Amino acid sequence: MTVRPTEPRPAGTPDASRPTGVPAQGAGAASGPGVEAGRPAVTRSAPAPGAGGPARPAALRKRWLAAGLGAVLVALVAGVSFGPVSLPPGSVAAELLNLLPGVHLDSGLTERDVAIVTELRLPRVVLGLLVGGLLALAGGCYQGVFRNPLADPYLLGVAAGAGLAVTAVIALGVGAGGALTGLPVTIPLAAFVGSLGAVALTYLLGAAGGRDRSPATLILAGVAVSAFLAAGQTYLLQRNSDDIQQVYSWLLGRLATAGWQDVRLVLPYFVLTAVVVLLHRRELDVLSVGDDEATSLGLHPQRSRYLLIAAASLGTAAAVSASGLIGFVGIIVPHTVRLLAGSSYRVILPLSMLFGGAFLALTDVVARTAAAPAEIPIGVVTALLGGPFFVLVLRTSRRVLT
Repeated sequence: MTVRPTEPRPAGTPDASRPTGVPAQGAGAASGPGVEAGRPAVTRSAPAPGAGGPARPAALRKRWLAAGLGAVLVALVAGVSFGPVSLPPGSVAAELLNLLPGVHLDSGLTERDVAIVTELRLPRVVLGLLVGGLLALAGGCYQGVFRNPLADPYLLGVAAGAGLAVTAVIALGVGAGGALTGLPVTIPLAAFVGSLGAVALTYLLGAAGGRDRSPATLILAGVAVSAFLAAGQTYLLQRNSDDIQQVYSWLLGRLATAGWQDVRLVLPYFVLTAVVVLLHRRELDVLSVGDDEATSLGLHPQRSRYLLIAAASLGTAAAVSASGLIGFVGIIVPHTVRLLAGSSYRVILPLSMLFGGAFLALTDVVARTAAAPAEIPIGVVTALLGGPFFVLVLRTSRRVLT
């Protein structure tokens, strides 16, 4: 915080110290002609790049919204068209339009091809859109809440909790006799419960820091919880080495589906998470200026922070329960959106949801076709893309967590 004498400023000049979309300070703030000449004024530095400090207009422009929707449509058609059996994208698009009420087009596909489109590939692509959207939305939300550009959906121990729960289910024989594909309910339920349990444990450990704790407290608590749960998972794997292959096939991430069941599992949590986070996205811009300033603007920082963390964690747990552990989506997509479209969270969050879904669906196409007829785990592909990107963010970020 820097103190400097008030300098005359032309009327109508915007206050560069206030993030875009944040209203002017309320009652008690000195401004306008009522300020005495020579009276010192407090100037707050703008938020650091990558931490939510906007440098562009905060409004979500129609062209970016159209680009996000277009990316989703392209990913949908490409994901359904390409695979071990390639289908003409034009015919696939016509067949997808036939799913709309009142539309009847001649796609030229055989009954076998139509079955591949509607029963095998379309559920998988839709699941990829939902999971990718949730992970990217949660990543952008965590980065705003913690004011940390390196935050991602697994920050609070979600990955470790899900991994331990799934390892326990497989190793201890819950639903014994079936492979992962034969456990359509048990594995996702275990991952979901483990993820939320890890988040709850992180909250309890973070609460030990007292009421006036910084965002770093929850991050450190998440690291501690993750280390503890990872140790438990390693112990179970060591005691049950025969189940390592099954566990790792889930931990590496996959979007394989046996129909629409996984989509129906994730969809309610996707809707709930998206509604809560998007309705409160303006508050992230206010939180970026600090808790004291946010309180002076009428916001309850801790209540808003915990509400957003709970919503993002719920969405992440649902995504993990259906797809396994798919990393780096929550870092790659929000940062790319921030660099291209603007740094206000009113822009970042909705675009991250759209582009995140498209990104994961297209990544799944690569995972299915790069080594066909074999399939690369999608978590491996995202890690190959996300590793260099993470290093780039680490090198260019000037935001230090305090």
